[in-house]
Amino acid sequence: MKSQNLKWVYLFILSLIWGSSFILIKKSLLGLTPMQLGVLRNLITSLILLALGFRGLKSVTLNEWKWLAVSGLVGSFIPAFLFAIAETEIDSAVTSVLNSLVPMHTFWLGLAFFNIPSSKRQFLGLVIGFIGSCILMLNGADINPNQNYWYAGFILLSGLMYGLNVNIIKRYLHNVKPLTIAAGNYTVIFFPAIIMLFFVDFFSEKTFRNPEFKMSMVYITTLSFFGTAMAKIMFNKLVKISTPVFTSSVTYVMPIVALMWGFLDGERFSLVQGGASFVILLGVFLVHRRQ
Repeated sequence: MKSQNLKWVYLFILSLIWGSSFILIKKSLLGLTPMQLGVLRNLITSLILLALGFRGLKSVTLNEWKWLAVSGLVGSFIPAFLFAIAETEIDSAVTSVLNSLVPMHTFWLGLAFFNIPSSKRQFLGLVIGFIGSCILMLNGADINPNQNYWYAGFILLSGLMYGLNVNIIKRYLHNVKPLTIAAGNYTVIFFPAIIMLFFVDFFSEKTFRNPEFKMSMVYITTLSFFGTAMAKIMFNKLVKISTPVFTSSVTYVMPIVALMWGFLDGERFSLVQGGASFVILLGVFLVHRRQ
């Protein structure tokens, strides 16, 4: 399949996977603390990706290892904790909406610090998508007035990190294979994750006695395998065959999937949010519409 068509396939699959990740985080938190969830997500993903991509690491240069370490920390390790903390106060669907600001972060970071050009059409698409995201967020605040939106700061910080990560991969790791990038990221992540496991009260009797613990482990394992390990490989491939702005546009489509899961889980969904979802899709189209 040509790259022009393949990038849309990747965008669709990643939207389904990552759009479902927010509900998996929510369910995992029923039997785990945010810190436990972050550690386990990083640790399980590390084991999966090291098993799949360990052989490719021998071709990585010392300079590339430097950027793999930065990419792993800002694009995977830290956000895993920030998302878990945020979802203790904010619905999974609203969290995904806040995460849709990533393309805007990617655009400005790429333009300001990485000399990656973007067109006026892309900027227009980003603005339209941003407006749709704001409508979703404001309407979510209206129908869920008891949620603590100060926790939105954790998602906004994660968005900045994701935007930085996309530009790092595109600028400094373009010669490294997608699987090797993911495996290299989590080689660095593995060591702090294994150390932190002994400081998050995971092995306590209280944790194992929680009636939700077993199902939470099922959810976090599913999240780590599909929502992190497999998605990371696919995401890195998408970065290589498309622009950073188009790649990060996956976060515009994710809220639609997340809102559907939230609705099925009892979270409220309005017609306004449905209209805003259409606006988001229009923004994605404009970001990559041919001249």
